[in-house]
Amino acid sequence: MRHNSVLIALFMGATLLSACSEKSGEETVERAFQDVNVIDDANLNDVMLTVGDPNEAVTYFQRIVKEQPDNIEFHRGLSQSLIRGKRFDEGAVAWQRTVELKGANDDDRVELADALIRSGDWARAEKTLTAIPPTHETFKRYRLEAIIADSKQQWTKADSFYEIAVGLTTEPAPVLNNWGYSKLTRGDYKDAERLFTGAVTQDPALYTAKNNLVLARGAQRNYNLPVVPMDQTERAQLLHTMALSAIKQGDVETGKGLLREAIETHPQHFEAASRSLAALEA
Repeated sequence: MRHNSVLIALFMGATLLSACSEKSGEETVERAFQDVNVIDDANLNDVMLTVGDPNEAVTYFQRIVKEQPDNIEFHRGLSQSLIRGKRFDEGAVAWQRTVELKGANDDDRVELADALIRSGDWARAEKTLTAIPPTHETFKRYRLEAIIADSKQQWTKADSFYEIAVGLTTEPAPVLNNWGYSKLTRGDYKDAERLFTGAVTQDPALYTAKNNLVLARGAQRNYNLPVVPMDQTERAQLLHTMALSAIKQGDVETGKGLLREAIETHPQHFEAASRSLAALEA
């Protein structure tokens, strides 16, 4: 009997050990699949936030947010995708939800302020930025602070914020362009010209800054194109901008000459310049 009892105990122990091993193996496999899913989700999120169509990304994140409503990364993805898709009102609402979740940080609140500006809610955007501690010093925070100060014509504050923002980025061209446009609207054409020149120097492909540079020079009755990189089409377009600037200043004959030069320079038919010249000569 004792011998049989020992055998039964050994058999039961082996059975339990086998069951535990099977259970442990299943848990290991399950954890492995969970890890793979996390990696796949992270990779897919990156794809959706970069090369994916923004509206497809919105659909993807809306579905996954319903499945995992407490996962702040998916809420961030949805918010960013809505802004990328120029659905600014929806984006502002999504960012508001995001900042209320556990794990939200000051970068999220800066993104909310950006979305509020894009949706036209300047007062809430300013309030949101003001609530962020001054120790949170990032390029985007100061760029938004500058834009808000600009909108309120608080020029000293705007200049200070633009200067800080330029120092916090390795790609300052867009900020220099914005700062230059601010100076242009104030009538500070010389400083605007300097800032636009800096923007083009930093990014020779930034056509907006080239066009603004021509406007700043034209406002000073300097009708010579700046020495900046440009192809033939850009040169024709900038000549057209310069012509309109001259006409606005009352220098109509100079404007006509610039329009003729723009038409001759353009590699194709330049409809806008031709129309402007025909109207002046009529």
